[in-house]
Amino acid sequence: MTSEIFSKRYFILPRAEIGHLRFILESYDGLAFARTLDKQKGLVEIACSASRVCELEALLQSLVAEIGLQKVDAPETIPPL
Repeated sequence: MTSEIFSKRYFILPRAEIGHLRFILESYDGLAFARTLDKQKGLVEIACSASRVCELEALLQSLVAEIGLQKVDAPETIPPL
């Protein structure tokens, strides 16, 4: 698969909440996945298929208040998978 298939977003959240975020995303079977880019800063990349962006946006909005998720711009360098 190519990266164009996925819609990616970047967020900062409290480090202690990274595991919680992964658990929540996994409970929505196949909706999205999270990748930690910088554990110290709490920077994560969340990717989902382009067909599920609307569903993901609704979930992310609820996570803003629940776990302190803050949307940020894509980092200048992103580590390879």
